[in-house]
Amino acid sequence: MDRRAFLGALALLAAPLAAEAQQAAKVARIGYLSPNLATGPHLREAFRQGLRDLGYVEGRNLVIEYRDAEGKVERLPALAAELVALKVDVIVTEGANTRVPLAAKQATRTLPIVFASAADPVGSGLVTSLARPGGNVTGLSGNASLEIVGKRLELLTQAVPGLGQVAVLWLPGVYGERTEKEMLTGAEVAARGLGVRLQFVEATRDPADLDRAFSDMTRARAGALTVLPSNLFFREHRRLVDLAARNRLPAVYPWKDFVDAGGLMSYGANPTDSSRRAATYVDKILKGAKPGDLPVEQPTKFELAINLKTAKALGLTIPPSLLQRTDQVIE
Repeated sequence: MDRRAFLGALALLAAPLAAEAQQAAKVARIGYLSPNLATGPHLREAFRQGLRDLGYVEGRNLVIEYRDAEGKVERLPALAAELVALKVDVIVTEGANTRVPLAAKQATRTLPIVFASAADPVGSGLVTSLARPGGNVTGLSGNASLEIVGKRLELLTQAVPGLGQVAVLWLPGVYGERTEKEMLTGAEVAARGLGVRLQFVEATRDPADLDRAFSDMTRARAGALTVLPSNLFFREHRRLVDLAARNRLPAVYPWKDFVDAGGLMSYGANPTDSSRRAATYVDKILKGAKPGDLPVEQPTKFELAINLKTAKALGLTIPPSLLQRTDQVIE
């Protein structure tokens, strides 16, 4: 073999090795935008575990840039702009509050955005449709559909016989004006079908205001309580459970964490699973998929949890028909 042929053969051998080395050297940079990192560390860990399952290792082929609004939603636009300036590959948003992915969307029309759990992504303007999101945003829809609100009321009436009035604790500004209006209207329609009256109790973003909210419920003689999803309520879930117990209000919550803390019952999609699933969207985008072509995933499994110890303390006997449908019973 002459010198030219030998060098050519070396080049052919080296090319795939160089390409492999270049690929191995590529580090994915993910921006993680949270309304409050202290609210749900398990959500963040589920997302990271999802990435690990797909072969991403922090410090080797992955860097995650965290930005935390620390409960101050007005900080979200500036934090989203910071992530855009860092030129991350993908921005992931945490939590049910649609203001988080909307802040990211307003900061960039080109960088891919994945929301881990957003209520009514179409109604809030995040995506064009669930099947074809369009633009640079996609992800997983959340836990606040009209059907779920009605289902929680139905479960509450089955657990509390003779229920007349139910307080609905909600926080404005979580889902967008249109979605919230539809949700509250849907709750009223479901309540009429169940033969119960609703008392809408609006909370503020000040956790100290929760005492006032429960005073309003007891003054209006509410017989039970349903809590709509929000990051504030999740962060204050132990306090909410304690207030419900002190006021002897049977309550249904959106997440099992409330039941683990002593709440009566919960019904909803598993947010931890949604956070883990968000990693699959990130992986597809890093491999070349366009966010607008990735359909928004809707929850397919809803879990019912009941705390029998709390039921006993409230003087309630949970019907066997309801217990048979329960995914987790805490005794």
